[in-house]
Amino acid sequence: MRVACVGYRDWALAIYDEITKLPGHEFMVIRSKDEYAQQDITDFRPDLALFYGWSWQVDAELTDNLTCLMLHPSPLPLYRGGSPIQNQIIRGETESAVSIFIMNEELDAGNIVAQAPLSLEGHLDEIFARITRIGAELTKGLIENGYEARAQNHDQATVFSRRKPADSEITLEELQEKDAEYLYNKIRMLEDPYPNAFIRCADGRKLLIKCAELEDASQGAE
Repeated sequence: MRVACVGYRDWALAIYDEITKLPGHEFMVIRSKDEYAQQDITDFRPDLALFYGWSWQVDAELTDNLTCLMLHPSPLPLYRGGSPIQNQIIRGETESAVSIFIMNEELDAGNIVAQAPLSLEGHLDEIFARITRIGAELTKGLIENGYEARAQNHDQATVFSRRKPADSEITLEELQEKDAEYLYNKIRMLEDPYPNAFIRCADGRKLLIKCAELEDASQGAE
């Protein structure tokens, strides 16, 4: 099988590095937007083109004529759209999924070819490590064993917008009204490489909060 791998995010590249160890297949790996050229993909004539974590629109000439796959860290059809990890964590979700689907003209709406549970507990580096491990396992299975595509239930779909850097602010209102778990979730979902949570100080500067730990409930009751 010929597989084109297009990405730039660390977790996506880590998946590609793992699957390219599979013997008997030919891979082309593009590791940045600067390296990307649509004609290179076309000329490679891949059986699969992976665009894991890709943030830019893929031309319909590719998605209409090749099997292009995207990995989305949510239990599709839930949490379509941008910032899926953040939009789940801030709403208190702890169990999610790694979903791989066939790309089409609609956002995150293509037929699913693989899906497996994903825990959203812990810090972002732990979540990314799980995405890498699960994503690599699912992708190896697709390459080695093929797949059966199933349509998403569009009636159950939820769609969320990509979060903006300004959304990382922890406001005075949140400090006064939200519980510790909410604030912990907001901080951990915005750990590097995302725009970190911050408090705006009296001098106008931002106090960045890169990491936090949540005290056990029994300790807080003492």
